[in-house]
Parts: sequence; structure tokens; C-alpha cells
Amino acid sequence: MKIDTIVSRYVPLSRQRRLLLLFSLAWMADAAGVMLITFTLPSIMKEWNLSLMEASTIASSTFIGMLLGALSSGFIADMVGRKMAMNFYLFFTVFFTVIDGFAPTPVMFMVFRFLAGVGYGGLMPSVNAYLSESVSINIRGRYLVLLEASWAVGSILMATYAVTLGVRFGWRSDYIVMGLWGLLFIPFLTVSESPKYVFLKSGKEGLEKVLNVRISEDIDPVVKTRVPIGALFTREHYRKTIMVWISWFVVSLVYYGLFIWLPKIFASSGMSEAKSLWFTFFMMLAQLPGYLSAAYCIEKIGRRISLAVYFFGTGVSALLFSLVSGTVSLIVVALSASFFCLGVWGLVYAYTPELFPTSFRGTANGSAGVMARIAGIIAPYFTALFMRAGKVYYALLSFAILCVVAGVIVFILGEETKGVET
Repeated sequence: MKIDTIVSRYVPLSRQRRLLLLFSLAWMADAAGVMLITFTLPSIMKEWNLSLMEASTIASSTFIGMLLGALSSGFIADMVGRKMAMNFYLFFTVFFTVIDGFAPTPVMFMVFRFLAGVGYGGLMPSVNAYLSESVSINIRGRYLVLLEASWAVGSILMATYAVTLGVRFGWRSDYIVMGLWGLLFIPFLTVSESPKYVFLKSGKEGLEKVLNVRISEDIDPVVKTRVPIGALFTREHYRKTIMVWISWFVVSLVYYGLFIWLPKIFASSGMSEAKSLWFTFFMMLAQLPGYLSAAYCIEKIGRRISLAVYFFGTGVSALLFSLVSGTVSLIVVALSASFFCLGVWGLVYAYTPELFPTSFRGTANGSAGVMARIAGIIAPYFTALFMRAGKVYYALLSFAILCVVAGVIVFILGEETKGVET
């Protein structure tokens, strides 16, 4: 019997729901921490008199840290377990985000932002791998998209504070209130290791112990890989690896290249700073229906087709974003871009761990995160260069082309994993 069947049979649905809720809280904190820069960067630039390129360097420091977190997360998650990896990166996420609120200089802010980024980049693939190994196969895709949907909830909660109390108490308070999230994560310390990882390392006996059940069925052994990173490029997996890496790189470049500079992009159309922050807030709201629609489509239509369609939708929205000029048209197209782009995020997070086996799933997730972080490092500079030249529409046009290309690659190289045991 496959380990997926064992998980479906012996992990109670109530436990699966609790895991989704607990991990969603951590995902919200991750989202809030990363997206704080969108709402605080204009004020930071003003306080320290920073240029666009200097501000881009500060924004990129987050993603350099996230790159290190993503690079190390696969190794840590596969070597010492998903639980240890989650707790380690969660500490970095909360602690250094709070410390950033006390940074006395731009350099210290950037250093703390880098360290917080290590937590952001490592926590997400670790949590993603754990949940994918702990829920029933028939709801796995929907649960993983719902987990990613909590990114929108975290972004919305953070944005709500930033445009209300944050405006009153200053940008530093946005980072300090992140410390309140830490009180919600005490249950993280008591979570047991994921069933699939326990079976891989300790066999059936270890699995029975962690699930506290007696398993009468024989379980098919999990194929162990001695060189996980090399396994990504075997004949069986290299096409999937290429597709996953391109997907993560493109969606990250588009998302961060657009969202980090949204207040400035709106302001360049003649809006006031306060109004541009509110319009950015409304775009954050559009993220949630994007995720929820993806959660529906992933089980009804399938992973491959849904991801390709949402990539095409993001590309068309970005193209229209570069062409419209009126305020109403700009907002409508911006909301559409947010809807489809965040749908892509939800889909790639759910799709990726299903494409690779347990023995190197953490490494596969981590390597995908690396592609996203490289794109995140580039994204602030990419958009800022066009903004400095007064030609933001060229950046948006580039995003549109990249999304269409990514959609075609997903359609050609992707494999459907709906209902497939991994």
C-alpha cells in the first residue's frame, strides 16, 4: 500500500484541518513581513533621503536573505526534518522583523531585513513540504492553495494596519507589531514530524509511533535518493524541474516587480501618496479571491491547465496595465493583475511538491524557492530602472511577455498530478 493511502486512512481529518489553520497563521506572518516593504518604503525613502536605486537595494536585501533561506531550507528539511526546519525559520521571521522597527540607520535596517529574509525564504518551503505530506491525496491540492491563500490574508491585515494606525504611528510601528504574531506560534513547538518524513527515516514502526495507531497494512518503501539535487535532473524529473523553476522565477519577478513599487506607480499617474497607499490596499484585497478561485480550479480543472490559464490571465492584465491611462481603468486592470498573479502563486505552491517524491521533495521545494528569490532580488531594480526613465509601461510589457511564455511552457512541459500518489 502506498504511503499516501496510509496518510489518508490514519491521519484524522480534524488533525489535517488543525495543521492547515496553524500553518496558515505562520504563512500570514511571512506574508505580512515580506510585504511590509511595499507600504513602508516610501516613508523610509523620505526619512533617510534615499534614491530609487538605494531603496531598491534595501528591498532586494529581503530577497537576498530569502535566497539563503530557500537554499538552506531543502537541506535542513530533508536532513533534520520538516518540524525542526519550520521552527528555526519561524524564529528568524518574527524576531528580525521586529528588530527592523528599531533600526537606527539604512545599513542596519538592510542587515536586519536580510536576516528576516532568511526566515521568510526558509519557512515557506518547509511548511509547504510538511503540509503536502500530512493531508489526504483527494484534498491535498485544495489545502495547499488555501495555505498559500493565507498570504493574501496576512497581506490584507498588514495593509489594513499600515494605511490606518501605521500612518499615525509611523513606519517603524508596522514592523514592531509583528512581534504580536509570535504569541500565536507556541503550538508550532509541539507539532510532531510529518508522517511521510517519519516513514522515510524510521519506517513503519516510527510511523505508528508518531500517529499513535497500529497499522496492519504493508507499506511500499519510499525510494531514497543519495544526491537529492542531482535527482532533479534525472531523465524522469528534468522536464518538471525546468517547468517549475521557470514558473517560480516568472511569477516572483512579476509579483515583486509590480507590488513593491505599486504606491510609486500609482503616484506617477498623479495620485496623492495617501490615495496611492489606499489603492495598493485594494489590490491586496484582490489577492484573496485570486487564491480562492485557484483553490476551486485546481481540483475541478487540474493543476497543469489551471496554472497555464492563470499565467495567461496575468500576462493579459499586465499588458492592459501598460496601455490604460484613466484612473478607473487603471484600478480595474490592476485588480485583475492582482487576481491572476496571486492565483498563479497559489497554484505553483500546490503543484510543485506533488511533482517530486518524498525523498527530495524538500530539496525540490527549496530549489524552486531559490528561483523565486533570485527573481525577487532582480525585481526592485528591474522596475526602478524603467521608473527612473519614466517608462513604467515597458516593465509591464515585459511582465506580460514573460507570463505568456511561462504559460506555454507549463502547458508543454507540465504533468497533471491531480489524484496521483507521490
